[in-house]
Amino acid sequence: MKNRNSVLNLTTTAMLGALATILMMLEFSVPLVPNFLKLDVSDFPALLTSFAISPIAGVAVCLLKNVLHLFFTSTGGVGELANFLLTAIFVGAAGIVYHRKKTRGAALMGSLAGTLVMSIVSVPINLFLTYPVYYHFMPKEAILGAYQAIFPFVGDIHTCLWFFNAPFNLLKGTVVAIITFIIYKHISPLIKGRR
Repeated sequence: MKNRNSVLNLTTTAMLGALATILMMLEFSVPLVPNFLKLDVSDFPALLTSFAISPIAGVAVCLLKNVLHLFFTSTGGVGELANFLLTAIFVGAAGIVYHRKKTRGAALMGSLAGTLVMSIVSVPINLFLTYPVYYHFMPKEAILGAYQAIFPFVGDIHTCLWFFNAPFNLLKGTVVAIITFIIYKHISPLIKGRR
């Protein structure tokens, strides 16, 4: 029985990783942020997996979607690395909190905590990892200019990250959490292998 559950969990994680990859390609622009910040709901299968199976399985979905997305990337892989780090923090934290109590309230608290941590950590990840690589392809002034075209008063990249990227990640985490809360109860028995 334990082997059957392990195989089922592995298969489910792989399938949800593939679904997350497809959802990652269905991205769209959000008003009041630069066009290169795109919203997608690819973290939804990862958060679902984190709740239904385990936080490690949820992080595995994050890894799988970003590895598969490397075949379609225009970021040289650094966008996928940053996405993996941020989404792993989000779904890992949410799953850890949820699995301590396994209540709707714990899922909500976990989702809020994961969203908040992802938003805060997005600033140093972008500041020290993503943008230094992007500066090799696009001048720093051009990236800053994209932010300033929306709000001219932002004076440096660090401020831009706090003003645009952190709230963007708050929005993304909130949207994913809402979708998960609406759908989770209906499909969790399928993910867990129960009818």
